[in-house]
Amino acid sequence: MSEPFSVRVTVRGYETDVQGHLNQAVYLNYAEHARWSLLQAAGVSQTGLVSTGVGPVVLETTIRYLRELLAGDEVDVTCAFHWSAGKTFTIRQEMRKPDGTLAAELSGVGGLLDLKERRLIADPAKVFEELATDPSLFGL
Repeated sequence: MSEPFSVRVTVRGYETDVQGHLNQAVYLNYAEHARWSLLQAAGVSQTGLVSTGVGPVVLETTIRYLRELLAGDEVDVTCAFHWSAGKTFTIRQEMRKPDGTLAAELSGVGGLLDLKERRLIADPAKVFEELATDPSLFGL
């Protein structure tokens, strides 16, 4: 498989805590930004998803903090989808400084919610594959 999708983010001062570290909640924002950036790059918009009657949901997230990130640091946030035969998929993400230092690892379980029935749809990979102009970004 090719390198995972990645976006670069610069840590802003107002995102840091009293110790000067990137606030723990902001890691989730960076991960979300990378996921939506991947969807956009693949040709899948929020309005496109909603117009088909589905929306992405996060069911579980685990973060491992490995090195501090400080204001002004740049970090590359990766995003790679891993598919199963069920209603959910796993997204693995890394946050690396430009020198290669791994700052954090994130792993999440997600799905696509049927917005009318309020239940997970059976085959989220199929929906992404049908909507995407570049399904390879999803590993499809």
